[in-house]
Amino acid sequence: MRIAMIGTGYVGLVTGTCFADLGHEVICVDNDASKVECLRNGEIPIFEPGLENMVKHNVSARRLSFTTSYADAVSDCEVVFIAVGTPTKETDGSADLTAVYAVAKEVAKHLKGYTVVVDKSTVPVGTGAEVDAIIRAANPNAEFDVASNPEFLREGSAIDDFMKPDRVVVGLEGDRPQQVMQALYRPLTLHETPIIYTSRTTAELTKYAANAFLATKVTFINEIADICERVGADVQDVSRGIGLDSRIGPKFLQAGAGFGGSCFPKDTLALTGTARKVGAPTLIVEAVMAANKERKRRMATKIISACDNNISGKTLGVLGVTFKPNTDDMRDAPSLDIIPLLQQAGAHIRAYDPEGMEEARTYLEDVEWVKDAYSVMLDADALLILTEWNEFRVLDFGKIKSLLRRPLIIDLRNIYSPAEVAAAGFDYHSVGREIVTSNA
Repeated sequence: MRIAMIGTGYVGLVTGTCFADLGHEVICVDNDASKVECLRNGEIPIFEPGLENMVKHNVSARRLSFTTSYADAVSDCEVVFIAVGTPTKETDGSADLTAVYAVAKEVAKHLKGYTVVVDKSTVPVGTGAEVDAIIRAANPNAEFDVASNPEFLREGSAIDDFMKPDRVVVGLEGDRPQQVMQALYRPLTLHETPIIYTSRTTAELTKYAANAFLATKVTFINEIADICERVGADVQDVSRGIGLDSRIGPKFLQAGAGFGGSCFPKDTLALTGTARKVGAPTLIVEAVMAANKERKRRMATKIISACDNNISGKTLGVLGVTFKPNTDDMRDAPSLDIIPLLQQAGAHIRAYDPEGMEEARTYLEDVEWVKDAYSVMLDADALLILTEWNEFRVLDFGKIKSLLRRPLIIDLRNIYSPAEVAAAGFDYHSVGREIVTSNA
């Protein structure tokens, strides 16, 4: 099938490339000419493991191409995806659909023959109906249907999430668009991927409901971690103990510094806005949002407390600033709250992240960025772990101890065993576990 993907951001580029890898002919559209030129040259604007090679392979195979022209992309396509950003409005916290609606108007001009227009962007309930109305108003003679096909891609494992998904959700009205979407996803159904066909409204709400539930799990285990610290329990054992219950499951039960990224903060906020608008307030989700905001402030307090309640004039070495490993995404990363709070308390921050430093420079001021993990530690008064990159899991404790001014590790991702770190001669503070010292 011939597919147009409007938008080459994270979702559009990954989804378009994966469809090409399944054998479809995909043309990706972006209004940024320099970005399109970079993509044509194999330069990938985001970090996602495996994506660069997959793009190059499919461009070489002539299944994937890039353009700024809607006319070239849309007119001959059977399916047109809208995959542009829906950022949070500063005014009321709702999703800004300006780009989605602008794309709908532009797509309408170039539709020829029957086409399924698919909302891949994360959009609130009712957006599909509005896109339908926009296209019909702009091109009354167009033959099309609008579907909703929300993405469930995790940054850092997006290719596997597309190729081996837990499920695919498609919202549409009528048999004709369903036949098209069935043909589109046929390569995945051959591997028995569950595909749910439902209404557009249900599909739109499913996306928000999924992210709100996962955000709730993260926030729940973080609060349990606080209780563990007070009573002397181990949150990792608690997580295993409840995660083995098939009704709960083990995923998203890792205590830490709070959730961030492009989805959870934005989608929980949008869901609460929709809920209030229709008179069905989501008290649980609103509490989750408030708790997560407080969580990040509490982590800064935890760090200061571990440093004897005085970090003025001290150097703190920070490992990891992105909201999670295997991405360069800084959106709503806990580090964006924690680091400024530490700076306000007088600390000098020296930091390293394997992929996120260039992006982080646009968010964080007065941070000393260094070339590798060990450079962070030189004469630092404490080592902080804010993101659980794999390369931080196998550091040389002897070398760390020789570089730090004080043998103090504050691990907000629980990547080490407390007993192991204490045995190596460190004071070790983690999340939801007993504080251990070199003398323990």
